[in-house]
Amino acid sequence: MVLFCIICRDKANAQEARAAARAEHLAFVDTFGAQVKVAGPFLDDAGGMIGSLIIMDFADKAAAQAFVDGDPYGKAGVFGGVDILPWKVTRGALG
Repeated sequence: MVLFCIICRDKANAQEARAAARAEHLAFVDTFGAQVKVAGPFLDDAGGMIGSLIIMDFADKAAAQAFVDGDPYGKAGVFGGVDILPWKVTRGALG
């Protein structure tokens, strides 16, 4: 398995769509159990959610892409951009 950083940036004015899809998104992420190493929203200076970072354990990038494709936030049109990057831990609690 390889860790992947999934970096999502919200579209402008996506707060309403994000709020509407939040419970479904969280339930979806929870179905991946221990594959989820760390997850949470990016915040603007006022504390509003403007994106997401999820670090997960997948067999390959295709599996990470399948996760992104199934994410309710993506289906709701919340994200303006998503990057999927393989990541090698060299320090810290995930290493």
